[in-house]
Amino acid sequence: MSASKIEWTDATWNPVTGCTKISLGCQHCYAETMARRLCAMRVDKYKNGFHVTLHEDCLDEPFAWKKPKTIFVCSMSDLFHKDVPFEFIDKVFSIIKRTPHHRYQILTKRADRMAEYFSNHTVPTNAWLGVTVDVSSSKPRIDALRSIQGAPIRFLSCEPLLEDLGFLNLERIDWIIVGGESGTQARPMKEEWVLNIKTQVELSGKAFFFKQWGTWGCDGIKRNKHKNGKTLQGVICQTMPAGICQ
Repeated sequence: MSASKIEWTDATWNPVTGCTKISLGCQHCYAETMARRLCAMRVDKYKNGFHVTLHEDCLDEPFAWKKPKTIFVCSMSDLFHKDVPFEFIDKVFSIIKRTPHHRYQILTKRADRMAEYFSNHTVPTNAWLGVTVDVSSSKPRIDALRSIQGAPIRFLSCEPLLEDLGFLNLERIDWIIVGGESGTQARPMKEEWVLNIKTQVELSGKAFFFKQWGTWGCDGIKRNKHKNGKTLQGVICQTMPAGICQ
């Protein structure tokens, strides 16, 4: 586990690494690029590159964190990938239940498989469940997420946001993250797409978190993502679900 530069979490925990592309947002996957770089550097954990790999030896890592953390699970993979057996997912959630002082964020693009898993399992009280919604065709994932009973927090990650998502049914969704794509091949995100989501979120009384513009600024100019900043109409919009402090 390591400290995270991701604005909406404290640390990452990767008992699984590697993945396969499933949607348009996967096209320029940051995790794949990083995994291949670490493989080239001969980092043992990434000796298989970006092939799905289970790491039994990493399961106990959260026990070393005595101070409460918000932990993003499988930032370098997708816990609900078809090549991750439910038996291994059981082990991951066993650790989550045994470390109630932490909050865990599980984000997937395989929403149907997550819903299948939780049709026979109880969601731990310290586990937030989320799905990625990057284009309109991925909106059915929201319904799959909504169908899961007992999740304390349900969230959407609209990152990289690649088009206007139109209307979003935010019933029983608590938190919406939006962000643009980074990297030399990044695709632009338009301000009106972001504002459409923000307006719907605010009208629904939910929490809105604008992560970043990415490589393309709100003015449509490509530059270093740090220069493009993290403000929307000049304001930092980074709220957390009700009752949760950053």
